[in-house]
Amino acid sequence: MKSQEIRSKFLDFYKDKSHAIVPSSPMVLKDDPTLMFTNSGMAPFKEFFLGNAVPKSNRIADTQKCLRVSGKHNDLEEVGYDTYHHTMFEMLGNWSFGDYFKKEAIAWAWELLTEVYGISKDILYVTVFEGSDDKDKLPMDQEAYDFWKQIIPEDRILMGNKKDNFWEMGDQGPCGPCSEIHVDIRTEEEKTKVDGKDLVNMDHPQVVEIWNLVFMQYNRKANGSLEDLPAKHIDTGMGFERLCMVLQGVTSNYDTDVFTPIIREIEAISGLKYGENEKQDIAMRVIADHVRAVAFSIADGQLPSNNGAGYVIRRILRRAVRYGFTFLNKKEPFIYRLVDILSKKMGKAFPEIKAQKQLIENVIREEESSFLRTLEQGLILLNQMIVNANSKVISGEKAFELYDTYGFPIDLTSLILREKGLSLDEKGFHEEMAKQKERSRAASESSTDDWTVLMDDSEEEFVGYDTLEAKVKITRYRKVTSKKDGDMFQLVFNLTPFYPEGGGQVGDKGYLEDVHGDVIYILDTKKENNVIIHFTKNLPKHLAESFNAVVDKKQRERTAANHTATHLLHQALREVLGTHVEQKGSAVHSKYLRFDFSHFSKMTIDELRDVENFVNARIEGKLPLEEKRSIPKEQALAEGAMSLFGEKYGDTVRSIRFGNSIELCGGTHVQNTADLWHFKIKSEGAVAAGIRRIEAITTDAVKDFYFENNRQFFEMKDLLNNSKEPVKALQSLQDENSALKKQIEQLLKDKAKNLKGDLKSQLEEVNGVQFLATEVDLDAGGIKNLAFELGNEFNNLFLLFGANVNGKAILTCYISKEIVSDTLNAGSIVRELGKFIQGGGGGQPFFATAGGKNPGGIKDALSKAISYLE
Repeated sequence: MKSQEIRSKFLDFYKDKSHAIVPSSPMVLKDDPTLMFTNSGMAPFKEFFLGNAVPKSNRIADTQKCLRVSGKHNDLEEVGYDTYHHTMFEMLGNWSFGDYFKKEAIAWAWELLTEVYGISKDILYVTVFEGSDDKDKLPMDQEAYDFWKQIIPEDRILMGNKKDNFWEMGDQGPCGPCSEIHVDIRTEEEKTKVDGKDLVNMDHPQVVEIWNLVFMQYNRKANGSLEDLPAKHIDTGMGFERLCMVLQGVTSNYDTDVFTPIIREIEAISGLKYGENEKQDIAMRVIADHVRAVAFSIADGQLPSNNGAGYVIRRILRRAVRYGFTFLNKKEPFIYRLVDILSKKMGKAFPEIKAQKQLIENVIREEESSFLRTLEQGLILLNQMIVNANSKVISGEKAFELYDTYGFPIDLTSLILREKGLSLDEKGFHEEMAKQKERSRAASESSTDDWTVLMDDSEEEFVGYDTLEAKVKITRYRKVTSKKDGDMFQLVFNLTPFYPEGGGQVGDKGYLEDVHGDVIYILDTKKENNVIIHFTKNLPKHLAESFNAVVDKKQRERTAANHTATHLLHQALREVLGTHVEQKGSAVHSKYLRFDFSHFSKMTIDELRDVENFVNARIEGKLPLEEKRSIPKEQALAEGAMSLFGEKYGDTVRSIRFGNSIELCGGTHVQNTADLWHFKIKSEGAVAAGIRRIEAITTDAVKDFYFENNRQFFEMKDLLNNSKEPVKALQSLQDENSALKKQIEQLLKDKAKNLKGDLKSQLEEVNGVQFLATEVDLDAGGIKNLAFELGNEFNNLFLLFGANVNGKAILTCYISKEIVSDTLNAGSIVRELGKFIQGGGGGQPFFATAGGKNPGGIKDALSKAISYLE
């Protein structure tokens, strides 16, 4: 059974059981501060489990793109070594929100597996929560056990502990016991040796969990206690790749048609055969897995970067690159070439991968090229480390510096050291890694109290599209403590005019005022699991009273103007550059806007001017806002509204129109484009391959920009003696400066040439080496040229030059390559002599420099140099 049919049969089965079939949510989360990625099938439905929103149906089924790089079984560094764990995977799931419960969930799961898919009942085992004796004192899940024993022999029902059979969303929130379904696909001969029940949850590659049925019936509070949920829910998750392994009769996920086309393409590119060499096989599995995670993340709007979710994606891709580099001998970009086969294989179920194919290829190719350059630089640095080594063991601290500062993989460091007959102090490396993790953990450490509920908050409403001021009541609050922000309070109102951060737009600020005149300031507004949360440093004195909630009007107006500008800018770019342009991200603040978009080359000055003119023409046209709230998504799209890849849209949406610009958007906007006053692009540049970024300003920021430019212009004219033609005057100064520089360069060359003759006469032979240590009156560039010129005339030369350049000390050491040794090593020498000038440095064994802040130590450093020859 092919994977596409397996997926379809699951969705059709639950459709027949009255479930609404919904599309996969984006794998990259943008409006959930508690998660970077969708890491389970239930993540997109958290708001329903928490009671913060009402689903369109009480029964839902889907296949969800998920990404895990840490957790119970999914350490990134282990993916590829076994046959059934992944970073990106599909989770097939069915959900009940207060509708059916254990009986139906168990019966339908069994029916689907054994009757629809035809899996033999003889190879299936189930687990049931056995209860716990800890502080929770939870009973055994007798109800689930009783349902299971009606359809499976009791000797195939196994008791599971709290670690394996009690599922929790996190430290707080909905949770409950679960039943796992495991499959034993070993050969008959293997089964006679060890009973399958003894291998369940023992990480055996052919006895694996394929489906987890979670029975949500408790809520975990901040103090660790449990309380019953007002409604009971079902949350199931079945690993699609593992299911394909079972139904296709193979013993590895990587042998299913989910992965084999990708692995065949890797074979073709590398010229190697899968199945012939274990290390190469691991590398191919790593690459086949990782390209999926990276490609789908980019399709959902997350580019590789140096922080947050982007760092995770970069880390995954770089792991794939280094496995190709080390074990497949691929020294040039090649992973991007796998995107084509991936889009063909998965494009039907996930059209975003096909629509974003070109962008994904561009980004991955550029990231590969960049990291391969890093690897080359790292190899040079590692080689220097090896040359300068004083023992056969390289310190873990130095290896960690190479890893942390330059991104050079530690496993590659270890491999190269072994090839050179050296070893790595792995304990020291892991100690440095642990210190860094502890610093990071301590910096982000926080604790969150339970909500204190003051009144029913089921009718929370956002009124900020129509007003910036409203009478509100606090329905609940909680305290959050972190090392970064100290004590903060989060407030929820029955209604609010404060817009929460989302869609690139920052959250509103403002204040609350009670009837007594007491004021507290709202510092930020965010949305978490469909709840609008207001951040403040202090709790109001009179929590039960009404408050006047007031949004900072100036900030909101400026922010709204910049948000409207992003819509007009998007339209302008598509008009000027072409319809291939698509928004890839934005940041809308009160002072500026940032807009990322797909485009293949740097914009010309003419194109930037045309875009500015296009937007400003719409501003001058005084286009009114045409807003449609809560209209069907299909209707909005039919009317020409643009939707963005990676955004999660409901069945009803809000459309924003200014003239011919129509987009789906939840942000705040001006009532008329004239409110923008003027639009000005401040910069345009690359973010990644195929992604450009524009930063721009509107309203008061443009006025300030022109005011500052005008001020600087008159200051410049004043410096040019109020020239009537300042541009010509500047050009004349530049020409004069260029001519003077050339004269100075020639004078320095002549000076160095004369000095070279004098220095040659000062050379003395010490133990067969031509030696000179002296102070010279040249800059760093001149000293380097002089050293190499002398080096071209001698093959046994040891030079040490000192110089005082603008009050800073410089030491330069040159040693002929023919006589470089452990003792005569320029890099080691300048590091040691750099102490005399209160500085440090380094370089290559034949040429190195040091800089310091104590020119008075130059003389002592020069005096010490001869000791290296004695």
